[in-house]
Amino acid sequence: MASRSYANLLDLAGGGDFLDNIPHTPRTLPRVMTVPGIISDLDGDSDVSSSGCRERKIIVANMLPLQAKRDIETGKWCFSWDEDSILLQLKDGFSSDTEVIYVGSLKVEIDTGEQDAVAQKLLDDFNCVPTFLPHELQKKFYLGFCKQQLWPLFHYMLPICSDHGDRFDRALWQAYVSANKIFADKVMEVINPDDDFVWVHDYHLMVLPTFLRKRFNRVKLGFFLHSPFPSSEIYRTLPVRDEILKGLLNSDLIGFHTFDYARHFLSCCSRMLGLDYESKRGHIGLDYFGRTIFIKILPVGIHMGRLESVLNLPSTSSKLKEIQEEFKDKKVILGVDDMDIFKGINLKFLAVEQLLQQKPDLQGQVVLIQVVNPARGSGKDVQEAKKEAYSIAQRINDRYGSNDYQPVIIIDRHVPRFEKSAYYAVAECCIVNAVRDGMNLVPYKYIVCRQGTPKLDEAVGRRSDCPRTSMLVVSEFIGCSPSLSGAIRVNPWDIEAVADALHLALTIVEPEKKLRHEKHYRYVSSHDVAYWARSFMQDLERACKDHYTKSIQKNH
Repeated sequence: MASRSYANLLDLAGGGDFLDNIPHTPRTLPRVMTVPGIISDLDGDSDVSSSGCRERKIIVANMLPLQAKRDIETGKWCFSWDEDSILLQLKDGFSSDTEVIYVGSLKVEIDTGEQDAVAQKLLDDFNCVPTFLPHELQKKFYLGFCKQQLWPLFHYMLPICSDHGDRFDRALWQAYVSANKIFADKVMEVINPDDDFVWVHDYHLMVLPTFLRKRFNRVKLGFFLHSPFPSSEIYRTLPVRDEILKGLLNSDLIGFHTFDYARHFLSCCSRMLGLDYESKRGHIGLDYFGRTIFIKILPVGIHMGRLESVLNLPSTSSKLKEIQEEFKDKKVILGVDDMDIFKGINLKFLAVEQLLQQKPDLQGQVVLIQVVNPARGSGKDVQEAKKEAYSIAQRINDRYGSNDYQPVIIIDRHVPRFEKSAYYAVAECCIVNAVRDGMNLVPYKYIVCRQGTPKLDEAVGRRSDCPRTSMLVVSEFIGCSPSLSGAIRVNPWDIEAVADALHLALTIVEPEKKLRHEKHYRYVSSHDVAYWARSFMQDLERACKDHYTKSIQKNH
């Protein structure tokens, strides 16, 4: 049963004109199948058995796993799957007869007059249900509350002064709640509440479970947070801290990448809501309004097949040989990061500067290649971080470089997958120096690319029995760090320690590099995205199995 916080959220969601004129989903997907072959359009929390239904999973996220572009000649919208989206890749963890429905927004804005036709096309061709948030709501919801308030806070950045982030704005919070309500309404239009499993993703949709639980008390609902969850001392500064916690607690299973993130969440529930947790049959659970909410700790993995198929491309082997020739007799360190203030690019550059200063014998021998992914935001802080990064790189290159040698090379453009994979395959060491990051899959991708494939070996003339090595320097503040026991873990703020770690990674003996690589590759290849999705869904099914046998406590 949902708490009374629902009434407050509903009042907020109803404020303004945000919920007017949201198009309904075309009724191509049946709501309830009462008897095999007979479709009923029943609303509500039906007790009708629908065992004749094909198993369905409803995946809800801010963005649909689709690419969209207009055909220049016809002017019509064309859509295709985004093969790199985790939301698409996680289907590999489900049985082949599972029907997957996606609910989310498109990466492009669709004119109001085109929305009905586009919605029908997406439903028919992709089993996707678009939300079509109004422009102003999308701006306040995503660029406002999500990116200006939740994202910094969850990465331990408080708006202590006006130049250090944006302070809480209740209008942006209202937009966040309104957007979550629209997402929930779209789920309600297609769900069979007694049979379908709903899996909600990430911090954009943390109060959505409240709306679904209020409408369908027996909804089977999982939530996975892809970002960090901050310590209670940070989280408790959020004015709407209770509403978000209660929103998450209207799920049946809440997933986190690491034990630390889960521990922080449980601490917040204890300190702010007075809820204690206990271990139930080997699983962590909290009791909330007559239900047991379970906690899942499992980092997401990569899609092995997708990455290996890129490694097998002729363009990848060609680029790999080109990079090997360009950096012949050089020790290549690789960084691949988004340009934002939390990725630690500037600290990484300072560590390389320290390394070259401390170890003069490495001057002329070591090259840091920094691939900069396009920034997801364009705020003042991103521009300042970029300006500082270029300034530090220029200083290093002026001091330690020459006409034919640059110690720091910044690749600040769109880098296609084949080229990025080639850089991964060449690098002796990969460094991920983020000061805070939810997961970060760069180390996993690096390990797989260093392993290579038989086809890539053949293309570049490498023997199949040639030892594979890789070395990782990773920040202790990123989600993938606990799973990489052979990595050199560093505090990214300690410049000298990072410089020492880079030196160790470059000079450690080959047998040790081989052992560490083999250990990591075994983990990464067995704990892929399919394993993660399958494990989460198994735990969700277990969590939903008997949690309604308890008497429902009175709503407070």
